[in-house]
Amino acid sequence: MNFNKKQLHITFLGTGTSQGVPMIASNHPVCLSRDIRDKRLRSSILISWDAVSYTVDCSLDFRQQMLRENVHSLNGVFFTHEHADHIGGFDDLRPFCYQIGEMPIYLNQRTLKSLEKRFEYIFSKENKYPGAPSVLPNIVDKTSFYVADLKVTPIEVFHGNMPITAYRFGDVAYLTDVKSISDIEKLKLQNLEVLIVNALRIDEHPTHFNLQEALDFVAKVKPKKAYLTHISHKLGFHKEVSKNLPDNVFLGYDGLKITV
Repeated sequence: MNFNKKQLHITFLGTGTSQGVPMIASNHPVCLSRDIRDKRLRSSILISWDAVSYTVDCSLDFRQQMLRENVHSLNGVFFTHEHADHIGGFDDLRPFCYQIGEMPIYLNQRTLKSLEKRFEYIFSKENKYPGAPSVLPNIVDKTSFYVADLKVTPIEVFHGNMPITAYRFGDVAYLTDVKSISDIEKLKLQNLEVLIVNALRIDEHPTHFNLQEALDFVAKVKPKKAYLTHISHKLGFHKEVSKNLPDNVFLGYDGLKITV
């Protein structure tokens, strides 16, 4: 295999929190914003290199995101954890499964068990629904592995007290729903070109970084650039928040594309 450095193309499919922005039934000023960057679907990214493409998570807005970005092929999915905003679009993998057969999915054992329970008709061996997607689970732990010649490093982070999986792809790391991380796992984030990390709101939250915690984390990890995601309306207007960020930190927004 040729494990030379890959040029990675990242598309921010969604940058919103579990309820998205605008939130249903909210009259908060950010929810009423006309700035398209303040309209946030549930968080996910598309990562592509060479001729392959993978998503991190299948959000509740997965179908809309695939149509918006005109995605015609997908080689697999990396799951972070089992909360609805990160797995709700699982069934919409069907068109891609029709193309390639079994869709490889990468996830920890806990997330797989949750998917098997919530989407029993997909995993059933005796009475599998004929139109259901076919998937090939690959259990990840804390050990690096290669996918299509790209080194992938799982990183254990904590969503409150819940251990979930973040991922490093080459020199890019994607961390969502993070509240804490051990010093040992933090070592996996050295020498990053790009760090993508959650920043839910201004006030503290029991299971997510708020803005200050995210900025403190960026300062410790020292990536060349950082992009903030998993954002709620309570963070504020994209335009206003962006003015007060460090020079190497940027607010993500839906549809943003970067190349590393």
